[in-house]
Amino acid sequence: MGSPDPCQHKPDDGRKRLSRAVEVKERRKVCARCGKSRAVWFGLGMFGMVGWAVAIPTVLGTTLGVWVDRSFPSRYSWTIMGLLVGVILGCFNAWHWVKRESREIGE
Repeated sequence: MGSPDPCQHKPDDGRKRLSRAVEVKERRKVCARCGKSRAVWFGLGMFGMVGWAVAIPTVLGTTLGVWVDRSFPSRYSWTIMGLLVGVILGCFNAWHWVKRESREIGE
């Protein structure tokens, strides 16, 4: 009479939730497969996004390196160092974007 018995829950509740979750994921996959023409544009957009994600840090790093070389001459080429740092940061940035988009597509 005191507290309700925890064993009195319906065993089908978990099955219904699982069935519903599988149904929702199945609908998403079917809808994604139907939009094949969109996949081409999505792929081109992703390709462009990756390109800009690498290009912008590379150009900024190179520009900063040129400015440092002109302002403070030294025996080291800051332009090349800026270029390398920009490319590395850009590749990391692109990897981050692709990984995030891939995770969202998988869900």
